Amino acid sequence: MEKYIEVTAKTEDEAIAKGLAQLGLDRDDVSVEILERGKTGFLGIGSVPAKVKLTYEGPDEPEPAPVVEQPVPAAPQAPVEKRPEPAPREKKPQPAVKEKPAPAAEAESGEDPVAEAIVKFQTGLFAHMGVEATPVITREGDTYQVVLEGENMGALIGHRGETLDAIQQLTGYAVNRGRSHRVRIHVDAEGYRARREESLERLARKTAQRAVKYRRNVTLEPMNAYERHVIHAALQDFPNVTTYSTGTEPNRRTVVSYDPGKA
Repeated sequence: MEKYIEVTAKTEDEAIAKGLAQLGLDRDDVSVEILERGKTGFLGIGSVPAKVKLTYEGPDEPEPAPVVEQPVPAAPQAPVEKRPEPAPREKKPQPAVKEKPAPAAEAESGEDPVAEAIVKFQTGLFAHMGVEATPVITREGDTYQVVLEGENMGALIGHRGETLDAIQQLTGYAVNRGRSHRVRIHVDAEGYRARREESLERLARKTAQRAVKYRRNVTLEPMNAYERHVIHAALQDFPNVTTYSTGTEPNRRTVVSYDPGKA
C-alpha cells in the first residue's frame, strides 16, 4: 500500500530529513515532491517554511493513514542536521594536505598542455574560493578524469554535487576555449559521482516498481541533466516502464511512466 506524509521545515532539505527520521526510512525508500519552497524573507520578515510530501510503500493490510506520524513536533528531531555535512567534518583533520597541491598535480599533468591548463585554472579558482585542493589528473583518450583531494571536500561537492558540477563546467569552458578539438573533463571528489549514481539507480528501480504496482506515473523531484540521464539509463530496459523529462531548468523533473505495452 502506498502512503505519504507531508512535512514542513525551514528548508526543503530539513523537511526531507525530518520526514525520513520520522518514518525511519532511507532517502532511496521514498519519493519526494516539493509542495512549497522555503523563503527566508528579508531579516526574517515574510519568511515561508518549506513543505514536502514523502511517498513510501507501507504494508498492504489496511491501517490508518500514515499521516498519523506527521504531528510529531520538528524540535525533537535533533539528528536531522547530521545528513548534510557528515563527511567534511570527519575528514577535516588532514595535516598533509598543504604539501600535496603542486607536486601531485604537476606529477600527473607532465607536459600535457590540457592537463596543465586544468591545473592552472583550478588552482586559481580554488584560491579565489579560499579552499585548498589538489587536482589529480588521469587521461583516457580525449577524456580527462580530475579527482580533487584536500580538506573540506564537502564545500567543493556542494548540495547534491551542484558545486562539483559548476567546477566541472567552468573548467571545461576554460580549457576548451579557442581549441579546435574539444576534450571532455570529469571532476570528482571523494568518490561522490559513483556513490550518487548508485543511489539514483536504486531510486529508479524502486520508483519503477511502484509505478508498475499502482499502474500510474511517478514524478521525481527536480534533478540536473546528469542525474536525469542516470535515471533514464537505469530504466531503459525495465519492463512496463518508460521515462521522460518535463518542466524547465532548474525545476526539470523525470517522470517514471507506467507503460503496459513495453516488453
